[in-house]
Amino acid sequence: MRQIVLDTETTGLDPDDGHRLVEVAGVEVLNRQLTGRHLHLYVNPGRDSDPEALAIHGLDTAFLSQYPGFEEVADQVIAFVQGAELIIHNAVFDTRFLDAEFKRAGLAALNTHCAKITDSLAHARELHPGKRNSLDALCERYGISNAHRVLHGALLDSELLADVWLAMTRGQDSFIMDLDPHAGGSADGAMDTREIAAGLPVVYASADAVAQHEAYLDELEKVANQPPLWRTLSGV
Repeated sequence: MRQIVLDTETTGLDPDDGHRLVEVAGVEVLNRQLTGRHLHLYVNPGRDSDPEALAIHGLDTAFLSQYPGFEEVADQVIAFVQGAELIIHNAVFDTRFLDAEFKRAGLAALNTHCAKITDSLAHARELHPGKRNSLDALCERYGISNAHRVLHGALLDSELLADVWLAMTRGQDSFIMDLDPHAGGSADGAMDTREIAAGLPVVYASADAVAQHEAYLDELEKVANQPPLWRTLSGV
């Protein structure tokens, strides 16, 4: 599936308090490869950023005043994310702001324009419970350099998150996924696993390995006073 790794910057923490987007960016991932296509938009929020937010992204009112409001670029955002899976770190935060901006522009919510929204922060917490799972922490954990990240920026952060996401999900790959899809398969394009298995070498255990295994099972049987499950199922 086509994926878009997305990030935003805002004037504050809560769109219900009138805070707005100031930057939207995303990078495209196709077949687990960055394609080089990206979206990067600065947005005039029509208001000042809170001091705390300004300290994070550094996008002041004077700089943003030269850019259009979100209503004028909403179609570009929709076109870029259309039909894709969105990967967003702490997705609830970004989607609340994007939904508020779409609503203000008279457009449907973000999830109606994309295939699904995946929260990379939730995924990281499942993989690394009890550990720090900020973008900086994940970059350090997966050996991804973020030395050039002085201020938060939506495009830079989406690029870093794309690298982190690919590293976090690397174990989800299988050798079957990497096979030539034109080499054969079922009518729906799926690989026939029987054909794959037929081409794999069969490696038998040596006589010594079999003897050691049987000795191990003998010991288990003595301790448990009953045959091991392996022998029960195999009828040995």
